[in-house]
Amino acid sequence: MRTVREHGPVARSAIARLTGLSPAAVSRQATDLLRHGLLRELPERAETGGPGRPQIPVDLHLGGVGGPVAGGVHLGVHASTVGLVDLRGGLVARHSIQHAAADPRVLPATVARELRHFLDEHLGDRPLLGIGAALGGWVDPDRGRVVRHDALGWYHRPLAAELARGLGGPAVRVDNHARAVAQSEILFGRPEARRSLVHLFVGNVVDAALGIAGVVHQGPGSAAGEVAHLPVPDSTVHCDCGRSGCLAATASNRALGETAYRRGIVPEPDAFLVVDAAAAGDRRADRLLRERARAVGRAVALLLDVLNPDLVVVTELASLLDPCYLEEIQGTAVDLSHVCHDPERIVSPHAGPATMPVAAGTVLLNPLFRNPLQSLEKIADRR
Repeated sequence: MRTVREHGPVARSAIARLTGLSPAAVSRQATDLLRHGLLRELPERAETGGPGRPQIPVDLHLGGVGGPVAGGVHLGVHASTVGLVDLRGGLVARHSIQHAAADPRVLPATVARELRHFLDEHLGDRPLLGIGAALGGWVDPDRGRVVRHDALGWYHRPLAAELARGLGGPAVRVDNHARAVAQSEILFGRPEARRSLVHLFVGNVVDAALGIAGVVHQGPGSAAGEVAHLPVPDSTVHCDCGRSGCLAATASNRALGETAYRRGIVPEPDAFLVVDAAAAGDRRADRLLRERARAVGRAVALLLDVLNPDLVVVTELASLLDPCYLEEIQGTAVDLSHVCHDPERIVSPHAGPATMPVAAGTVLLNPLFRNPLQSLEKIADRR
């Protein structure tokens, strides 16, 4: 599966050469994957390489041509995004759900209901592999639980089971959104990500993920990635924890919106309104976004110096939409880092504005690519 993802369409003989598997093993496994609809043959692209039967290449069976898809839902504090993702991480369809005033206690049921309507409208005849759900905070994917999400007031919440119950059928797997984006980069992004990467997520929740040799680190209890209280050099912003200069208090969407509102830039404390104002030419909004980008860049410099990954991926609203803010992050990080002098090692996610629904779908697709047949068995059991 991974070889076809990277090189497909590709003949079975080439798969054997690339993987080191025997031709018989490749043939046997390809047959299983074809039977389950994960691969498809392309007879129209068959090549004759001399005597014998033509080499018929195989490729991933993509959602746009009737192949299987994963559903994805990114649960945010004020809004959620749902989508359908194919086996190459391509976004087939997406929809936003606004729920700023919703009671967090019933939010999973609300999101599940909206997701069910979305699937009914967009799934068509494509087989649904299941649902991946991504959100901030401390998430334990093995137990399907949100251990702690302070912004939503969720503690030890069985989110996977709640979503599955609300959907009435599909298997659901949950994970932290920073880890989900990191895994999406490893599966579908730049080759460097497969060696090592750090992903920094800056939204209403601020957290991070570390990937080494294609594996995203979870740590005991799946608690890895807590960087909200990472000290930002030169920041004096007071944090709820009692200290000053913490990354979340300095650079989160909440902090950005509140600062913009206090300065009279926007009519309400909303980070999206700040980005809209900057895009419309408001210089005060632009200056504020650049201030935040520099704060993020200082945090990136710390992560670079401690971990020195091949790639740092930064998910941050303004830099996803306008590369000038990514350049601000890159410049600050390179100026302050003691080990990194190449700004190209600091990038935005490969999926751009589609990052979150693609990452959520990857929560389900990642185990599929690691062990396709076993993963399909588990999906069937959860149903």
